[in-house]
Amino acid sequence: MNAAASLLEIEALHVRRGGETLLEDVSLTVPRGAITVLVGPNGAGKSTLLAAVLGEIEFQGSIRLHWRGDGRIGFVPQRFAVDRTLPLTAMEFLALARQRRPVCLGIAAATRGRIARLLAAAELEGRGERALGQLSGGELQRLLVEHALDPMPELLLLDEPATGLDAAATVRFEERLLCARRESGLSVLMASHDLAQVRRLADQVVVLDRRVIRRGDATAA
Repeated sequence: MNAAASLLEIEALHVRRGGETLLEDVSLTVPRGAITVLVGPNGAGKSTLLAAVLGEIEFQGSIRLHWRGDGRIGFVPQRFAVDRTLPLTAMEFLALARQRRPVCLGIAAATRGRIARLLAAAELEGRGERALGQLSGGELQRLLVEHALDPMPELLLLDEPATGLDAAATVRFEERLLCARRESGLSVLMASHDLAQVRRLADQVVVLDRRVIRRGDATAA
């Protein structure tokens, strides 16, 4: 696939840590505007692959990104460790990346409207003043999804994004993701263990177990 059709190209990726091989000779392409889903057992290297794309771990091989815009990557982790004693509210968390003024000096009026829209999209109206540690797992995950999608990235990385979401919230998350893809041409690389969700969302499936076992359409899952 040429650079015009692909956003992300990974070739011969190897990751070793502590003498253990986490990924071996992994090659795959994420097409523009497509949802590519990584599936495989626990320990298959799905999270490791996402970390390599984010530049968080050392690797051998090649990771090439063919940006058309500002090269922004959005990321939603599987688990977001929160210090339950941290006095940071949901509104302040969203403001950190959306205004230059330190949040300890207050949230700018222009920022508040934008944050209100994000809280509404995350179904957290009226909870903006709650500390992050007081949010449920599902509420925090919805907040992270909206945070990752504003401003809209060119590439979105998702690590088990439905973790902590009930069935209804999962449906709304999927609708949100598909809507973002339709409206902006968003490219997605997602790790998932939910095969039903994979069949609903995926344009391309990569079966991973430290190396690429198979890739193709959703029936490959």
